[in-house]
Amino acid sequence: MKKKILAAVLTACMLTSVAACGSSSDGGKKDSGSEDLEKITFVLDWTPNTNHTGLYVAKEKGYFEKEGLDVEIVQPPEDGADALVASGKAQFGVSFQDSMAPGVAGDNALPNTAVAALIQHNTSGIISRKGEGMERPKGLEGKKYATWDAPIEKAMMQNVVEKDGGDFSKVELIPSTVTDEVSALKSKSVDAIWIFYAWAGVATEVANLETDYFAFKDINPVFDYYTPVVIASNDFLEEKPDTAKAFLRALKQGYEDAIADPDEAASILLEASPELDEELVKASQEYLKDQYKADVKQWGYIDPARWNAFYGWLNENGLSEAELPENAGFSNDYLPE
Repeated sequence: MKKKILAAVLTACMLTSVAACGSSSDGGKKDSGSEDLEKITFVLDWTPNTNHTGLYVAKEKGYFEKEGLDVEIVQPPEDGADALVASGKAQFGVSFQDSMAPGVAGDNALPNTAVAALIQHNTSGIISRKGEGMERPKGLEGKKYATWDAPIEKAMMQNVVEKDGGDFSKVELIPSTVTDEVSALKSKSVDAIWIFYAWAGVATEVANLETDYFAFKDINPVFDYYTPVVIASNDFLEEKPDTAKAFLRALKQGYEDAIADPDEAASILLEASPELDEELVKASQEYLKDQYKADVKQWGYIDPARWNAFYGWLNENGLSEAELPENAGFSNDYLPE
């Protein structure tokens, strides 16, 4: 999944139709009077998973319809939702603060804004087989780490290894071909993998594979950036702010239901995407119920200090072609109270 986070989103600009996003993952029932509803396209960042559950809950329970909306959920082009949303082919999508950075400022800026955080804290980090010394970043010295060879990724890895007193040059970087973290760790084809714990980490628990893990945010708080987020096109936000607010009101209800009853929410996601592993979905949903809002009262809230801290770090380390201005790329103005 992280590959999608770090991929260059700008190459998707050539897409000319929503059909390029792949198959629809529509979940839920459409009202017979849907022709009277305002149509909204929401493009995922990946195949359906528990990051998205509140979206499917809101659709299944009719929360979007109550707001006058007919929401279609589609899967993304190879490089993510950003370019599709910027083009106006989709009104909303899922992105990530780190992968948004190239489009926030400069000649290649994309006219998108993050309007809600789906998870309050960065749950990504490095997983490894238990007991092999990689429970801390310094332990990666001499070990095989599966890299996507992306500048932000490698800079973050270097930062956490060096903060822990390690020598990043001693980490063996091998091209990432990982599609199944459990199999990759068991086979010892790789020693350490960047994961989102809510999915791949929970998958190792379900598989009874003992692991060590450290989160980036626990090594350097500047890496507690927002991932994933809901994005919307600036033109849409300017032209239809009330529609944007209505969409987010319904979406909030979906996520709050997922927090209150994760088992029911997991069942709704599984009904929409029966190809998913039931045990993994239910375990992941249980984990995420405490992560969607975490320590904030307002669902979706983006803390300006945390947002700016990460983009400030990118600026300081020359990881953005254009200077990323303070408070650029996000807004809390469309969130329901």
